[in-house]
Amino acid sequence: MGASSQNATARVDWVDGAKGLCIVMVVMMHSTLGVEDYAGRQGFMHAVVEFARPFRMPDFFMISGLFLARVIDRDWRTYLDRKVIHFAYFYALWVTIQFALKAPGMAGELGALGVAKLYLLSFIDPFGTLWFIYLLPVFFLVTRLARRVPPLLVWTAGAALEMSHLNTGWTVPDEFAARFVYFYTGYVLAQQVFAFTAAAAANRGLAALGVLAWACLNGLLVHQGWAALPGVSLLLGFAGAMAVMTTAVLMVGLPAFEPFRYCGQHSIVIYLSFFLPMGIARTVLLKTGVVTDAGVIALIVTVSGVLGALCIWWAVRHTRLSFLFERPAGLHLVPRRTYALQPAE
Repeated sequence: MGASSQNATARVDWVDGAKGLCIVMVVMMHSTLGVEDYAGRQGFMHAVVEFARPFRMPDFFMISGLFLARVIDRDWRTYLDRKVIHFAYFYALWVTIQFALKAPGMAGELGALGVAKLYLLSFIDPFGTLWFIYLLPVFFLVTRLARRVPPLLVWTAGAALEMSHLNTGWTVPDEFAARFVYFYTGYVLAQQVFAFTAAAAANRGLAALGVLAWACLNGLLVHQGWAALPGVSLLLGFAGAMAVMTTAVLMVGLPAFEPFRYCGQHSIVIYLSFFLPMGIARTVLLKTGVVTDAGVIALIVTVSGVLGALCIWWAVRHTRLSFLFERPAGLHLVPRRTYALQPAE
């Protein structure tokens, strides 16, 4: 296995498209499970969420590692600025925002002291939807520190951790064990991933058949309850990640591709703030009873979460509130680059 840097400096359309598919699936999961929890019943969206469970986060982490080889050998000051402080800033900011909005409701159950303790604990054990932002810097640091270790050894350890299905009850060790192997694979096999997607683009019919075959197998294993078995979950994670990437490749150039490409290009904008429009849409729909079907409600809440997050960003990006999505210059260890949120690199 060998690390490779993609020989392009511009954004890669299919990568953004794949990230867009992933972030929509993430919002869909939180929207659907939230609606079902509040409504006390399931809808047709539940099956879609369960179908995506084996590969939804593996694909996100695998894509996040694809461009790491380009920057992993930078000096430590630059690396920490881009790969640790960058994400730590947005985590600290948005976990504070989430607590500020949710504190009144939580205080009734936990009390003010309990809410304060939970807030402080969130810097050790990530809170709610923000655990992905918390884990990324950890993965960047571990991969940097392990870059002199034989890749096969690191990969084998990561695969063993995934198959262990670690369940300590703490997010960081459990999600690290479940996800690191996908991030690391994106890093060490980037060249092979790009070669695979190039082959898919050149053989579209065969690639489409492969995605169809994968969808049938993934759906069968999920339906039978076998998708979470040790070993099976690892294989489905990789197979699903490659299927999502292949799907994105096949969609490039189609009108339907552009919304997903745009969402992928701004995936962390969505990830940080979708909880707010999602929660508002869910509350309004369930309290008014305008729509009664749980599946339709979940679908509307999903769309509201994605579009609402983008609207928040559009509304503040050229105002004094731009710090919500762009790290202020004073919080950079090295001169600020032209981008605000660009996790792929």
